[in-house]
Amino acid sequence: MADYMVRATAAGGQVRAFAVTARDTVEFARAAHNTSPVATAALGRLLAGSAMMGAMMKGENDLLTIKIEGDGPIGGLTVTADGKGNVKGYAFHPEVMLPPNDKGKLDVGGALGIGVLTVIKDLGMKEPYVGQTILVTGEIAEDLTYYFATSEQTPSSVALGVLMNRENTVRQAGGFILQMMPGVAEEVVSGLERRLADMVSVTALLDEKRTPEGILEYVLGDYGVEIMDRLPVRFHCNCSKERIETALISVGKQELQQMIDDGETIEVNCHFCNQHYPVTIEELQELYRQAR
Repeated sequence: MADYMVRATAAGGQVRAFAVTARDTVEFARAAHNTSPVATAALGRLLAGSAMMGAMMKGENDLLTIKIEGDGPIGGLTVTADGKGNVKGYAFHPEVMLPPNDKGKLDVGGALGIGVLTVIKDLGMKEPYVGQTILVTGEIAEDLTYYFATSEQTPSSVALGVLMNRENTVRQAGGFILQMMPGVAEEVVSGLERRLADMVSVTALLDEKRTPEGILEYVLGDYGVEIMDRLPVRFHCNCSKERIETALISVGKQELQQMIDDGETIEVNCHFCNQHYPVTIEELQELYRQAR
């Protein structure tokens, strides 16, 4: 099943909900960056969460960037998403290995440590919106829940999960976000709190092969789920040789001349997808002629 997400409402519009299945997206990231199991779990959770948060944006060209920086061995994560289900991202130190946490799970919180979460929304205005909060647990879902409550004043519940196969490929990945709309009835809030407290983990739901619609039915079934739309999700990077050349031109003639004088083909690496772009001396000389 190809990755996709759904947008929905429940309780007569008092709750808005998102759910995503993202196994292929996270597996692409794992293979591209050769991430360790704990780095795959960390990056995969943020990719799934960012895909849903990107779908909350209204504009055609709006762009969301989420950065997590911590004092743990992974260093941090960066993910960007648009409103069309395209996400990309990387871990600062993808090779990090850690023993399981005290629950026997991949220790994402230990890998990230203490730090900050920054959300940047480029909405086509003069200045982007920037919101920043501390990492509450480093487990990402709880940190995004805290971000919504403190920076956007939107009571939310975020659940994210990545399940690995024995050979360290991605078995399941995805999650959901529930948000209370202004004026939501107290009985709806308390009912959902009880439901969330009693439910199985999101990875268990994913491993039962539940679709995004099935996940929301499981969580919100008593509140009349209405699916608004469906959106494909994929790991997509817009890097290209042309963009690399444009960036090289922008560094100026002096820097380009130094590269030419070194007499060797250079290789430019994209952080997001780990694609390598060789640039020959002849190509550098042509870029030098175009530079100011």
